Amino acid sequence: MNHEHTRILVVEDEPKVASFVKRGLEENGFTCEIAFDGLSGKRMFYSGNYELLILDINIPYKNGIELCKEIRSTNKKIPIIMLTALGTTEDKLLGFDSGADDYLVKPFEFRELLARIRSLLKRISIAETGENMLTFLDLEVNLNTYEVFRGEKKIDLTQKEFALLVYLLQNKGRVLSRIDIAENVWGINFDTGTNIIDVYVNFLRKKIDKDFPHKLIHTQTGVGYILKA
Repeated sequence: MNHEHTRILVVEDEPKVASFVKRGLEENGFTCEIAFDGLSGKRMFYSGNYELLILDINIPYKNGIELCKEIRSTNKKIPIIMLTALGTTEDKLLGFDSGADDYLVKPFEFRELLARIRSLLKRISIAETGENMLTFLDLEVNLNTYEVFRGEKKIDLTQKEFALLVYLLQNKGRVLSRIDIAENVWGINFDTGTNIIDVYVNFLRKKIDKDFPHKLIHTQTGVGYILKA
């Protein structure tokens, strides 16, 4: 995949980390710009035309979580990767709830970051060339506008819930293991020691199934989850 002219904004206040990421990205053919705090990160984001965002959580003036939420309120599509020194399940949930697509705990290896970036950009290009509507029974998902309807009812999902639902829909009728889901929705080698997959499936069930007589998301005990009638 040719990454020439793919513009990435890195918001990171540690100069060492920032220059390590910038150098690595430029060596791999990306264009990279750095902001050292949340406010200048926000300013640069809205004045530049970036295809991917790398955000440290712990940055001055406006932290990564706040910045991520603000950007997501106006831009649902841009892939966002969070960097943080904190690695608990709660921290990951917080990052994902604010709209991040992926999560890397410091210290990380550059090739790990590169793999996450490539996988997110690939997903975007697949989404852009694929069809725009996914439907199953009374469930409708629009991949362009991120709107989800069950019957007449509009359902609001976070970024990660949406990605999880799309993956289940693309594989309807097939049992998906937690590893399948982790790799495809959260990017590679997700920490399987956490119960984040189950947590998110429960979030999704509350929104998609709870108020409806026909349940769509089913648990296959010991194996994983399946979307079926």
